[in-house]
Amino acid sequence: MTRTITTGIDIGTSAVRVIVSEHAPGGALPIVLGAGYAESRGLKNGYIMSVSDVARSIKRALIEAQKISGVRIKKVVLSVGGIGLEGINGSGMAMVSRADGEITELDVQKAIAASEEGVNMLNKKILHTIPLRFKLDGKEILGRPSGMRGVKLEVKTLFIVCQEQHLSDLISAVEEAGVMVDDVIASPIAASVATMGRQQKNAGCVLADIGAETVAIATFENSIPTSLRIFPIGSTEITHDIALGFKITLEEADEIKLGRNTANVPRGRVEEIVREVLFDIFELIETHLKKIGRNGLLPAGIILTGGGSAIHGIEEIARQSLRLPARVVIPSFSIRQKKGEKAWSPSRPFDASWTTALGLCMAGKERIGEYAADKPWDRLKTQLLSFIKKYLP
Repeated sequence: MTRTITTGIDIGTSAVRVIVSEHAPGGALPIVLGAGYAESRGLKNGYIMSVSDVARSIKRALIEAQKISGVRIKKVVLSVGGIGLEGINGSGMAMVSRADGEITELDVQKAIAASEEGVNMLNKKILHTIPLRFKLDGKEILGRPSGMRGVKLEVKTLFIVCQEQHLSDLISAVEEAGVMVDDVIASPIAASVATMGRQQKNAGCVLADIGAETVAIATFENSIPTSLRIFPIGSTEITHDIALGFKITLEEADEIKLGRNTANVPRGRVEEIVREVLFDIFELIETHLKKIGRNGLLPAGIILTGGGSAIHGIEEIARQSLRLPARVVIPSFSIRQKKGEKAWSPSRPFDASWTTALGLCMAGKERIGEYAADKPWDRLKTQLLSFIKKYLP
C-alpha cells in the first residue's frame, strides 16, 4: 500500500523544527512519525545572514527526524516567514471574452492577473494569490463568477509575497542540507491550518504567531485570509528586558519569562516587564486591525500560538488590549509508537512552537500533486485556478 508521507520544515530565528508525518485515509490529523529540532544559526528577524550556517542547522534537525521516523527525507514542505513577508492588496478587471457574455475561468484568470499588474512587485515573489471579492458589472458576486453572464468582471485580490532574495536563500539552504523543496507556504497560513477551524475562519478572527524575534498575524473572514503582517518584535525582547532588569543570564531570564524559577525575583516587577512588551505587541496588532477596519469586529477573536504564546497571562492581556475573545491554541499531535518499542519523544516538547511545522504537514497533504512539477517560487499561473476553487464558497 502506498503511504502518504509529508515533511514540514519550519526555519525560525531561534530554531529549526522538522516534522515527518503520515496521513491515514480519512484521518483529520496527520500521524507524527518523527521530529527533529536544532538551534538556528545564521538568521536575524527571519532573514538569512549565512546560507551555510542555516544549512547546517537544517541538516541537524533533518538527521534527528530521519533517525526517529525511519523515513529517508527527500522532499519537504517549507514555511516562509520573517519581516519580508507581507500581504498586498490589488484590484483588476477584465472584459468578458465570450460573445454570449458567459464568464469562463480564463476571464477570471485575466482579472486576477490584471490585479497583479497594478501592484509593485519589485524584488518580491508571490507565494499565494487569494481572490477576496468579485464584482460583475459593478455588483458584488456572492459565490463563484464562472458561468454567470455579464460584460465587466472586477476582482480584489490579496497577494501574499516575500522578498525574492530571501526565498532564494531559504531554498538554497534547504537544498544544501540535502533535500528538495516540494512546496512553499507562508508561515501564518500554515499555522492557521493547525490551529483554526472553518467556523472560526468564517466568523472572523485573527491569528497571532508569536515567535522569538517576530510576530506574524493573519486575519480571516468568510473562510479566507484577508490580510497578513509581520512585526519585528517577539518574545526574546521580554527575555532581554528581564535579564537587564535583574542582572541575570539570558537562560535564567527565559525561565522566569515562562513562569518558572521566579523565587529570587520580585514577582510584581516581572509581571510589569512582561506586560509592557505584550502591550506593545498587541498595540501593533490593534493598529493593523484599525487600518483594515476590523478592530473589535472579529467574533472568533484572536488565536495565539507560537513559542511566545506560553507566557503566563497572555490571554488576559490580549483580551484587554484588543477587546476580543482570546485563547492560546496548542495543536493536537498524534504520535505513532513502533511495535515493541518505547514511545519516542522529540528533543524538545511538542508545544505551540511546533504549530507551523504541523500545519505544513497538514497543508502538504491537501496540496500533493497539484503542482509538484513546478518550481515553488514561480507558480502564479498554476495557482490561480487552485486558489479560486479553494477559497470561494
